[in-house]
Amino acid sequence: MNLNEKVILTDVDGVLLDWLFSFTQWMEKHGYKTVEGGENSYDVTIRYGLEEVEKERLVRMFNESAWIRCLPPLRDTIKYVKKLHEEHGYVFRVISSLSNDYYAQHLRTKNLIEMFGPSVFDTFVYLDTGADKDDALEQYRGSGCWWIEDKPENAWLGNELGLDSILVDHTFNRDPKHDGLTRAKNWKEIYQKITGE
Repeated sequence: MNLNEKVILTDVDGVLLDWLFSFTQWMEKHGYKTVEGGENSYDVTIRYGLEEVEKERLVRMFNESAWIRCLPPLRDTIKYVKKLHEEHGYVFRVISSLSNDYYAQHLRTKNLIEMFGPSVFDTFVYLDTGADKDDALEQYRGSGCWWIEDKPENAWLGNELGLDSILVDHTFNRDPKHDGLTRAKNWKEIYQKITGE
């Protein structure tokens, strides 16, 4: 298999699944409200006015909860991921900073397979909550694989390693310092960039 042509590396939260939507609901159930001016931030410390330690505790709690089994798809993800797989022969490899907890990883895998089908993904790499992706991406250095991510730092890292990064557009990642990244507002645009259609 030509790695460059047939493998798409992908993050999950904010790329395939709408983590923020479910996390916001979970936080409301636990009595947390977004602070004024924080509603457009993905940074939980800003969004809820929390200290870093409390943010890390809550995000880990959420990522290791049963909620992680039921995250909804992001935007038009299902249609275009399936088209890339079924019509163009791409397979997807997940690289997600979720948790080191085996059961949380199992729930995420079940969620993804239920959403996208049993053959779309051939590898699931789960890193600890908030972990860097340097080592996970290093093995693909120079491969030219597509790398779909919503965190600008990880997209830049992909480019540095010789991957073809696409940043999924969100209000929280629109800082002008990231204007040099290839950006897509939805999976239809990602599909068009990958296939040239």
